[in-house]
Amino acid sequence: MVMTPRIGKQFVDWNLADTDEGLGVVGFSIFPHLNYPGWSTNTLERARAWATDIAGPAYAIDDQTAISVIDGTVKVISEGHWQQLNS
Repeated sequence: MVMTPRIGKQFVDWNLADTDEGLGVVGFSIFPHLNYPGWSTNTLERARAWATDIAGPAYAIDDQTAISVIDGTVKVISEGHWQQLNS
């Protein structure tokens, strides 16, 4: 998440700055641990709500999903569940 442009205020738990900015190394944001057992807040519905505050591409990904970026080309690698939320 730190490599993305925005983390989303739902995931920020530090008080050093009033920002949810990441490093911006990649051009998309991620909502991790989608549908993780026992985490009732990590649903696709919550991910969609999170994405409304994220400008630019965003992905909701579970723990069986990774995102590869090679020469600017983004590729989702998954044996689980994921969804692109913003394009």
